[in-house]
Amino acid sequence: MTTSKIKKAPPKKSVAKNSLVKNINAKKKAGTANPKSKSTVTKKEYKDMEKNWGNKK
Repeated sequence: MTTSKIKKAPPKKSVAKNSLVKNINAKKKAGTANPKSKSTVTKKEYKDMEKNWGNKK
């Protein structure tokens, strides 16, 4: 009886999408988030990020 070996695909590496937003939300959850006055993300940058959420390259 011959046994055939089935090769499994290597696990896919997860690509960090919206890592800045993920970090911001993690800091909020931890209670260490900066106040808006000390934010490093401008309103324009945040809107630009929102436009690209879910878009594939």
